[in-house]
Amino acid sequence: MPADKESRNQARAMYRILTKTYPDIRCELDFQNPLQLIIATVLSAQCTDKRVNTVTPALFKKYQSVKAFAKADLHDIEKLVFQTGFYRAKARHIKGLATKILNDFEGEVPNTLEKLITLPGVGRKTANVVLGHAFDIPGITVDTHFGRLSRRFGWTSEKDPVKVEHIVGQLIPQAEWTNLSQRIIWHGRRICHSRKPACGVCPLAKICPSVGIGEMDIEKAKLLVKTDKDFR
Repeated sequence: MPADKESRNQARAMYRILTKTYPDIRCELDFQNPLQLIIATVLSAQCTDKRVNTVTPALFKKYQSVKAFAKADLHDIEKLVFQTGFYRAKARHIKGLATKILNDFEGEVPNTLEKLITLPGVGRKTANVVLGHAFDIPGITVDTHFGRLSRRFGWTSEKDPVKVEHIVGQLIPQAEWTNLSQRIIWHGRRICHSRKPACGVCPLAKICPSVGIGEMDIEKAKLLVKTDKDFR
């Protein structure tokens, strides 16, 4: 069911404020090419981007191509990604996706959602991160922050990531989907926290339907805000 005009206007008003608040957004995972980004995104599952960025320099120095990852010893990958948690599964995914890219996609990371989600360890969330930041193809990345804020903003009551993706996609122009995702994720990490959002200093406070669920005292709220230093 298409979004109504009032819902679109409300969502776009909130997004304009987020755009002013976070004008210089970027992917917080360090990468130089699509292969590095897809691997870094796989490693970021249940792990902070900051931790991933401490692990990937050595990993990408040792393995510099799809073929190198595909031919790598699994235990060697495990050692290098150990600090990101769930290292055995992540190592299998990395070796597996590299092997499939090599065998099925002529060694090139595919640039469509349909093909990306055929890779081991790659779901819609990871695929949309890669599409948006490596190929400049707009996509909505529904992680825990995006889902939580979409519900707090009153954009949807759904919890299923695919449904959230489709509903929010009707509210914001497609060209902005990648930027929308990054700005909402940044806002969720910095101000609109899961347990105690800093409502008192939130730039959306005047129009957010959930204002008041967090700390309203301005001075106390300031102490809850995180900055770029917390993520780099």
